[in-house]
Amino acid sequence: MSVIAVIPARGGSKRIPRKNIKFFAGKPMIAYAIKAAQDSRLFDHIIVSTDSDEIAEISLQHGAKIPFLRPTELADDFTPTVPVIAHAIGACEQSGWNINSVCCIYPCVPFIQKNDLINAFSQLQKTTVDYVFPVSEFTSSIQRALYRSQSGVLSPVYPEFELTRTQDLEKTYHDAGQFYWGKKSAWLSNHRIHSSALGISIPAWRVIDIDTPEDWVRAEIIFGSTVLS
Repeated sequence: MSVIAVIPARGGSKRIPRKNIKFFAGKPMIAYAIKAAQDSRLFDHIIVSTDSDEIAEISLQHGAKIPFLRPTELADDFTPTVPVIAHAIGACEQSGWNINSVCCIYPCVPFIQKNDLINAFSQLQKTTVDYVFPVSEFTSSIQRALYRSQSGVLSPVYPEFELTRTQDLEKTYHDAGQFYWGKKSAWLSNHRIHSSALGISIPAWRVIDIDTPEDWVRAEIIFGSTVLS
């Protein structure tokens, strides 16, 4: 049975035009996701699900497969991740692939590491949960979060913790937004990734959500000052 990586990379990025294939530190952004998948040696197939001929061509150049083009109804600003992966599973199985486990790897993940992919897959094989993905600890205690009114007046989101020392508060985590390992059955039936998962913790410096030009610049600065294993 096959283990596959699916990299969902649609072509209509608005805040950062051509984000998935824009050059980052010398190569197209999507190349980092493809290489991490290749280096992990976990996958029988690494595919890119895209509606863009340009993204498809660049992905092929970097060693991914394009067994189909994603339909337009699954390539707008509001399409969730799970239906895209479920579509990819169905399309690949129509080609005769017998799929077991699937890793969704996002295309804009220059800080992804192969060892995280390997560790998460190992955990998926050991656990009864549907998904495994990387998380990172919030750098500030969410229990001390504040509301800010239009006039600038502040009030605590959780008044019961206003006077609690931060070192006495429970640690909380957020989705690293890099990849999700899941069993095939989960991708086809369970849309609730975050409530059906096990998290592996990774350091905060390797977690950057690149949504704006400012995010892009910050990521390039960190990437340029860091040696990734």
